[in-house]
Amino acid sequence: MASRLLQISKTRPQALSLRVSSPVVSKVVYRRFNSTNAPPRTLPSFSMAGKVCLVTGGARGLGNEFCRAFVQSGCTSLAVIDLKQSEATNAAEELSSFAASNGLNDVKFIGIECDVSSEQSVQKAYAEVMETYGRVDSVVASAGIVENYSAFDYPVDRIKRLYDINVHGAFFTAREAARNMIPQGGGSIVLVASMSANIINIPQPQTPYNASKAAVKHMAASLAVEWAKKGVRVNSLSPGYMLTKLTKTILQNDQELKKTWESLTPMGRMGEPDDLSGAIVFLASDASKFMTGSEIRVDGGYCII
Repeated sequence: MASRLLQISKTRPQALSLRVSSPVVSKVVYRRFNSTNAPPRTLPSFSMAGKVCLVTGGARGLGNEFCRAFVQSGCTSLAVIDLKQSEATNAAEELSSFAASNGLNDVKFIGIECDVSSEQSVQKAYAEVMETYGRVDSVVASAGIVENYSAFDYPVDRIKRLYDINVHGAFFTAREAARNMIPQGGGSIVLVASMSANIINIPQPQTPYNASKAAVKHMAASLAVEWAKKGVRVNSLSPGYMLTKLTKTILQNDQELKKTWESLTPMGRMGEPDDLSGAIVFLASDASKFMTGSEIRVDGGYCII
């Protein structure tokens, strides 16, 4: 019977026609959507709506870009953590205006002063977040510094400060996040490493920085294993050379360095801060709910050559 209803015949060389005979009826259905029933523009799992987010180093640079990405993905509860209270507060206010321009009016963004190199300061910041929101769902440890000294010339106090911020700061941030996430059933932690965790940058000397970011990358994997069965995911994001405001200022006086960085990057350019937006939302949201202990590199292909 099926063979009688559906017949395929050759009408000319290399062309097939489909003939459907009764009782099969073929028709095309067009459905018109309006603004009230239009399908979502992306998978629902990428949404940050309803999640309480915390970003260290959120007042400027990549940390601020991560905050903006969360807002664009629907986040209405956000804690901006930075070293100076005034800068954290100003950033929270600017992000509130940014949220309004994206159609989010019922938002609650706060700025909190915190020195991530101090465990006590980190604990105090989390206490304020929990008092304000009652939970924390997605945390990004973005606070960090980089300096360029040759190994022989690097001042000891600067080395210690760099490790205190980049390594110990990431650890304190992640540990306090997990302490608050486990009782609520879990959450997502993203440690911001760097492509420098995988390669050696040239021509600038920065051995302690490279080592600190390698530590952060491995820290994320180690914590991921430790907390996997407790519902807490830990991943790392490793940016390449990004055109932040600080980087642009530095390169204004060193165009040759900019050309060198671009020539070493297969894509032939440095990254824009918003090139990281998709990756950070993916790692922080439920879109990556079966992903932990992994690293995402966003470096224009730098590490593959």
